[in-house]
Amino acid sequence: MEHRERTFLMIKPDGVLRGLVGDIIKRIEAKGLKIAGMKLVWVNKNLAEKHYNEHKGQPYYELLVNYVSSAPSVAMVLEGRKAIEVVRRLVGATDPANAEPGTMRGDLAIERRTVIFNLVHASDSPKSAAREISIFFDDNDIHSYDLPTESIYRI
Repeated sequence: MEHRERTFLMIKPDGVLRGLVGDIIKRIEAKGLKIAGMKLVWVNKNLAEKHYNEHKGQPYYELLVNYVSSAPSVAMVLEGRKAIEVVRRLVGATDPANAEPGTMRGDLAIERRTVIFNLVHASDSPKSAAREISIFFDDNDIHSYDLPTESIYRI
């Protein structure tokens, strides 16, 4: 059986407030990724600072922290073959102006003045995925199960 990788994805406040949660989840599930954990969370400032710690000292850091803590977000643990790479491709370039059509940001992001308002955050490596998952989820919040298609296509 092939290795199943886990990654973290957060639908940021602009995605939640614009009613795009269902569309984003639909794209994830259509690609065959499994939702192993999901919760609606209002990210407080302390949690936002912990999540974006690697950006501390950057000129956009305070804007990023303030924005992500301004309204609810949806945090998810996604699982699948090459999940990190697959999710990053589904999400598209960080700057929505550079995101390819067909990606979440390319199709759905409308804010062009700053890259902060780009709908989603997705882990970029196994190390960041593990760190970000641990910030938002306890072990008992993450579930293992088989999708019907996993047994059908298992050879």
